[in-house]
Amino acid sequence: QVQLVESGGGLVQPGGSLRLSCAASGISFSTYALNWYRQVPGKQREWVATINSGGSTTFADPVKGRFTISKASTENTVWLQMNSLKPEDTAVYYCNAQWRTIVYWGQGTQVTVSS
Repeated sequence: QVQLVESGGGLVQPGGSLRLSCAASGISFSTYALNWYRQVPGKQREWVATINSGGSTTFADPVKGRFTISKASTENTVWLQMNSLKPEDTAVYYCNAQWRTIVYWGQGTQVTVSS
């Protein structure tokens, strides 16, 4: 059974940092691409970042230069380090694992950026 469990969300002031974690079970990091998405109520889910099976990373333009994504295959964990946070980064953040047409989602973790 595949499970993705996010943690690390919370309330942070503008300019602050948070690190989100996604603990995965039931999948191989050598096969799946790992992604972070975010969603604001009333809007479509938005792609944030990807780290592929080979370790290459890509980022959406709004977070480029501020967010980093990393993984540890031995721990089956993927992280999203978020720096210089802005109020517009407020959203529920979801972890996603994808291989071809097979996609798994976590339950999400709330990030609120506010003074």
